[in-house]
Amino acid sequence: LVLVLFMFYLVMVYSDYTFPTAPPVDPFAKIRVDDCGKTKGCFRYGKPGCNADTCDYFLSYRRIGADVEFELSADTDGWVAVGFSSDKKMGGDDVMACVHDDNGRVRIQHFYNVGQWAKEIQRNPARDEEGVFENNRVTCRFKRPVYVPREETIVDLHLSWYYLFAWGPAIQGSITRHDIDSPPVSERVVSIYKYEDIFMPSAAYQTFSSPFCLLLIVALTFYLLMGTP
Repeated sequence: LVLVLFMFYLVMVYSDYTFPTAPPVDPFAKIRVDDCGKTKGCFRYGKPGCNADTCDYFLSYRRIGADVEFELSADTDGWVAVGFSSDKKMGGDDVMACVHDDNGRVRIQHFYNVGQWAKEIQRNPARDEEGVFENNRVTCRFKRPVYVPREETIVDLHLSWYYLFAWGPAIQGSITRHDIDSPPVSERVVSIYKYEDIFMPSAAYQTFSSPFCLLLIVALTFYLLMGTP
C-alpha cells in the first residue's frame, strides 16, 4: 500500500513536467543572387535571368578569412559538382560534389578525375557543410581552405583555375554520368579574388544567339527574297 501511494505521489508531482525537446535544426539559408558580382562571384547556366532556384546549374564563391565558401545548386535529384582544372577538359581535376543519398541527406564529397572517371578521395577539405534536396534540386554550401599542403588531388585556390560545372543522377548515393554530353566550363580561368556574375545560356537558349546561326538566318532570308518572283 505504501508503495502504491508513493507511486501515485510521483505521478502527481511529475505529471506537469515537460520533457525537453531536441533543439530545432537551422533551415538551409536560401542562396542570395543579389550579391553576385559584388560580394561573391557567380556562374549561372540555363535560362536568361535565372537564379539559384531556377538555373539548370548555379555556383557562387566568396572568400571568408582563410576559406572560400562555395554554394552549388542544380536541377537534379542526384548530385551537383564543381571541378578545378588546369584546362577545359575533364581529367586530373580536383572535384567537390554535393550528393543526394537514399536517406534524403546531401553529403559533400571530394573526388579526383582520373580520365573520365571520378575517384572518391577520403581526404576531404570541405567543412561547415550543409545541403538540402527540395523541389527536385540539390543545393549545398560548404567551405574549404584557400591554401593547402602540396597534394596532387587538392589544388590551391589562391591560384586561378578553369571551373568545370557538372550535375547528374545518383544511384544509392553514388554519382553516375553527368546529365549532358558536354558540361559547361568557365570561358577563362577563375580567380577567387575577382567577383563576377557570369551567365552562360544553356543549349536551348543558344540556338539563335551564336554568330554562325545569325549569319545563317541572314543568308537564308536573302536566298528566300531573291527566289521570290
